[in-house]
Amino acid sequence: MPAHAGFAHFLAQTDAVGRALLVILLLMSVASWYLIVTKVLSQWLEQRRSAAFLETFWNSPSLGTVQRYLDKQAPSEPFSHLAWRAAAAQPKADAEFLTRAMRRAIEEDTARLEAGLTVLASVGSTAPFVGLFGTVWGVYHALVAIGLSGQGTLDKVAGPVGEALIMTALGLAVAIPAVLAYNAFVRANRVVLARLDAFAHDLFAFLTARA
Repeated sequence: MPAHAGFAHFLAQTDAVGRALLVILLLMSVASWYLIVTKVLSQWLEQRRSAAFLETFWNSPSLGTVQRYLDKQAPSEPFSHLAWRAAAAQPKADAEFLTRAMRRAIEEDTARLEAGLTVLASVGSTAPFVGLFGTVWGVYHALVAIGLSGQGTLDKVAGPVGEALIMTALGLAVAIPAVLAYNAFVRANRVVLARLDAFAHDLFAFLTARA
């Protein structure tokens, strides 16, 4: 392989299509890592706030104490949001209205927790194919150039083809973190929603018993 072969040489020799594919992979990587970092931070903060609210809720002597807590601290995580919506709906109508209000709160939090996961799933599923397309495109142009030069020896073929494979590696490097993060977030959301559903049943029983 020529001494100058490598990513820099591949970048210098590639055409507009190859550069466009590299830009697409870069944008995919930036978007996925932005979502990963922001969602990790938001989940960490929400876990702390949820633990603080649940401790306050279960240790409160009355619902009024919980409502005063919610008045001071605006709902910023699923459990306090559910309790706030339920407490607001409970004095106004019957159990069916309360059930609808709580279900809507859970649906809103579900949609918020799942925000961005579609992007991660799309990046994880399409980035390898973008990289593969870049490799095929690079190999095609490398073979055409070799054919026109008439120098088809192994050292002349291995360098350009090896450089073209960089695109496949970049596609995998973008896709793997997105797939791993997507699976981790889906599992974490499933755990939160299961706990939220159990809390909703306890909260509904508590509020209807007081009615």
